[in-house]
Amino acid sequence: MKNVDSYLVRQFLTILVFSLVGFLALFMIVDAVENLDRFIDASVPAAIILKYYLYSCPWFLNIGLPMAVLVSTVFTVGFLAKRNELTAMKSAGISLYRIAAPLIFISVIISIGSFFFEDQLVTLGIQKRHQIEKERALKLNRKTYSARKRNIFLQKSDQFYIAIDRYLANQQRAVGVVMQFFGAGQLTKRIDVNSMNWDDRAGAWRVHTYAIREFHPDGFESKVQISRGDTLLAVNFEPDDISREAISPEEKNFRQLRSFIQELSESGVDTTRWEVNLHAKVSFAFTNLIVVLFAFSLLSSKARGGLAFGAGMSLFVILAYYFFIRFGQTLGYKGILVPALSAWVGNLIFSVGGMVLLLFARK
Repeated sequence: MKNVDSYLVRQFLTILVFSLVGFLALFMIVDAVENLDRFIDASVPAAIILKYYLYSCPWFLNIGLPMAVLVSTVFTVGFLAKRNELTAMKSAGISLYRIAAPLIFISVIISIGSFFFEDQLVTLGIQKRHQIEKERALKLNRKTYSARKRNIFLQKSDQFYIAIDRYLANQQRAVGVVMQFFGAGQLTKRIDVNSMNWDDRAGAWRVHTYAIREFHPDGFESKVQISRGDTLLAVNFEPDDISREAISPEEKNFRQLRSFIQELSESGVDTTRWEVNLHAKVSFAFTNLIVVLFAFSLLSSKARGGLAFGAGMSLFVILAYYFFIRFGQTLGYKGILVPALSAWVGNLIFSVGGMVLLLFARK
């Protein structure tokens, strides 16, 4: 059995490496084609572009890993069926569960490694890439530059923090804004704004329905001003800062994001979306285990379908899986599901599906 395990793992990892290289090349080429005109317009040197995509490599690898694991599982099991090796193993009295064991074991190792890879290298790469985008004033085709942004956090300095629930770029309108001012490490003033629009003529924000609270060094409120009218507020940030400097969950590792959520929660900011993203960091890593379990169970029960069936089902499985992931996160963002459940609902559904298929497959 050691030889069988070694054979399966070696074949699986060989296909995995080639798949990862293929997906990495594909993602980089597509991204470069989409953004080449922006690099040219901004007169970005070739060395900076090369560095930009070097920092992007961990992110592309992290995105492509579940798909590469799925492709590896499909072709590993497909080759076993095509060469009648799967039938031979069963005839020799080897259980289907025992055949699946090395692939499931290696997928667990990959999932754990994926979490630490994303937590350290991917977040660092995104930070470096975002830094280049800010320095070169690049507005690339990324979700961070969409017309609508949610759950934005800006840190203008050690003394000034801004949290925005929703921002509409085309209207230069921010909704649900909390500004915090610190001095000597303590909260000195907080401004809560229902909504505000950027006034180009005045070069300031026109705020609607706001509350200004000032705090004593001992922590209690010393002064409160509440108004339902409009006024101009001159603070050290503009609409362009939201596109350039907004911090996304992908830029923080698990520990930093957890501490960040705690700080926001203590300041009275709604952290639901950030909590969903925190749990998603863990759940996404175990995508690799789920796709191996589901794909192996499906293909072993349909072994006669061959590689053509496996290739078609791999596309269907990955699309369906990502749909459930996004659907669960949306329910979490809306508060319909608790953050932990919303991040894991896709994994739970496909885990149950994979185990049911494996249970009814011919052993």
